[in-house]
Amino acid sequence: MKKRTLWIVGGLLAAALLAAGLRWQSQRAGQATPPTAPAPATAPRSVVMELGPKDTVSVQTTQLQVGLPVSGTLKAAQTALVKARVAGELMDLVVREGDTVQTGQVLARIDPTEYLARWRQAQQQADAAKAQLNIAQKQFDNNEALVRQGFISQTALQTSLMSLQGAQASYQAALSGADVARKALDDATLKAPINGQVSQRLAQPGERLAIDARVLEIVNLGRFEVEVALPAQDAGLVRTGMRAQLNVEGATQAVTATVLRVNPSTQIGSRSVLVYLGVLGAPGLRHGAFAQGQLGTRSLQALAVPLGSVRTDKPAPYVQIIDGGQVRHVQVQTGARSEVEGEMWVAVSGVPEGAQVLAASVGAVREGVQVKTAVAR
Repeated sequence: MKKRTLWIVGGLLAAALLAAGLRWQSQRAGQATPPTAPAPATAPRSVVMELGPKDTVSVQTTQLQVGLPVSGTLKAAQTALVKARVAGELMDLVVREGDTVQTGQVLARIDPTEYLARWRQAQQQADAAKAQLNIAQKQFDNNEALVRQGFISQTALQTSLMSLQGAQASYQAALSGADVARKALDDATLKAPINGQVSQRLAQPGERLAIDARVLEIVNLGRFEVEVALPAQDAGLVRTGMRAQLNVEGATQAVTATVLRVNPSTQIGSRSVLVYLGVLGAPGLRHGAFAQGQLGTRSLQALAVPLGSVRTDKPAPYVQIIDGGQVRHVQVQTGARSEVEGEMWVAVSGVPEGAQVLAASVGAVREGVQVKTAVAR
């Protein structure tokens, strides 16, 4: 029994010594391993924006044509509506839209049967009145001879004179009636009143037309007019002979217009003043096309930049200039605007001449961003 107890006590002591040895080794290993140092923070890299040759524009002195924006519809200066002057059935209408016509050219006819008969009737009535006039003239001549011979009294001569005057009046009235009938017969033939092109065909052959019914519209494309409305205060700057540059829909190039007239009165309601611009005919110009542009009133020299380079996303307008390789926002004051080589420029103050301004295509850039210009390869 004592021997068994000794074995148990010895096993417990061995286990305790083993546990103590393991604990000591783990503590020593922990002391030998150095603590892990935190990784150093990565230094921030500065952002550099690379700009192309077209991304900057120089502030430069530019000649601006200060003017007024104008717009309106192009109208042919010479137009004509061919209407039926007499009633009847339309015949022989052969021209169509786009056909060229000359002054006096026969365009159509209205059935002349009725008007031809009326003219013949009036002509015959005039012939009958002429015969009565001849009879009255002979009677007067005879009575005048008898009065000289003393066979009849002066009263009879006066009576024959009045009959002669009545016959003369009837003959003149008959001639006038014949002229009216002839005019109606001539009006049955529709002719072109001007040179030009047919723009509208408003009736068809065989159609029964009333008086003043519209048949054709003809326009002459040799000259155009544009009617533009301007505020009264702006219209006071306009003078006859001033020029404007207009862009017309359908035309590949801008056209030059000249102020022809200025209406002396204002329009009721809008209180605007109508100004009439003249435009010479050119390929691509059409009656009824829309035109817009600028009416130049004076020319000035000023520091200017493209309008798109002036940003308005802040309370005051500003431009983005390159100063020392960085972007800087500079507040500017804008002035007159004018189109220069197809692009709208605006006069600015607050930036020096020659400063490099970011173009509109770059967009908004944060102030302080470093920039460099790309080297052409």
